[in-house]
Amino acid sequence: MRNRRHKLDGPGGMTYRHTKGVPMPKSKIAISVEKVLLARIDQLAKQGVFANRSQAIEIALREKLARLERGRLSREAAKLDPLQEQSMAEEGLGEDESAWPEY
Repeated sequence: MRNRRHKLDGPGGMTYRHTKGVPMPKSKIAISVEKVLLARIDQLAKQGVFANRSQAIEIALREKLARLERGRLSREAAKLDPLQEQSMAEEGLGEDESAWPEY
């Protein structure tokens, strides 16, 4: 088996940062995958992009979940009233600058 790891798994990679380098417990699952898709995953594993099928699928799931979460945050942000947000951000800016704490 190859010892090459996906570029996201190294010390500077996404997986390492989110888990602080501590292995997380894993569960085994059974899934059904189209043959063409599985062949593509196998080819990437053979090329050393991923260590194995499990790693490829796990990384794909993690990235998809992160995109879904970003989409949810974007939808929630779109609900905000820009004028109200600007008004709240500018509260206190009309005060005398000398009253502000020095940094």
